[in-house]
Amino acid sequence: MLADLLSESYEPDLEETWENERTATPVRAFAVRLHQTGCSLRETTTVLAELGVERSHGAVWNWVHRMADSGCDPPEAQPKRVAVDETAVKIDGEWSWLYAAIDTETKLILDVAVFGQHGTDPAAAFLHRLKEKHDLSDAEFLVDQFGYRTALSRLGLSGQVNYTERNLIEKWFHTLKMRVDRFHNSWVGSRASVREWLEQFMHYYNHHRPHQALDGKTPIQVVQN
Repeated sequence: MLADLLSESYEPDLEETWENERTATPVRAFAVRLHQTGCSLRETTTVLAELGVERSHGAVWNWVHRMADSGCDPPEAQPKRVAVDETAVKIDGEWSWLYAAIDTETKLILDVAVFGQHGTDPAAAFLHRLKEKHDLSDAEFLVDQFGYRTALSRLGLSGQVNYTERNLIEKWFHTLKMRVDRFHNSWVGSRASVREWLEQFMHYYNHHRPHQALDGKTPIQVVQN
């Protein structure tokens, strides 16, 4: 059972990222995967201890950041249809808005961002950031009415109001909030810490989480094929 868990988390490409570490790469990858799926540092180190691996919170934190810094995530994409939406989250008792964009064909999460308000200006800022990262020349955006039509027009992007295919991004928000119970109440920490965690979760979702609609493949596997 342990061997299966470690092999599922292991990627040969991580060897270069984590060379000269005293802990075996599959163990580190397993720990990072646990943390990305919502376990706290304390919970992650507790699981490792149950498996006979004693490591500090700081060691796990360093592994998480070394993996996050090891490459561009996600890679540049050329999506045809992009669903965009935002959802409210509480950070230290104050409301913020999480924006996300997903390629409806590959299910790849293209980007996430957190803003202190919502409306046309944050939507435009998020779309501009998205445009800097990906080739959106042929992309059509699936949005609701709130602020997006004006924001798309500002950036010379095309879009349509589409509530059916946007369900995909709403399901992703639901998955995210189930993984992070703190978003249901209030995240205790800075907005920067939320951004860091979201980047880690995006990496997990794109690289490690098999998708039923993709025949058990991950979004990255579909993009790379």
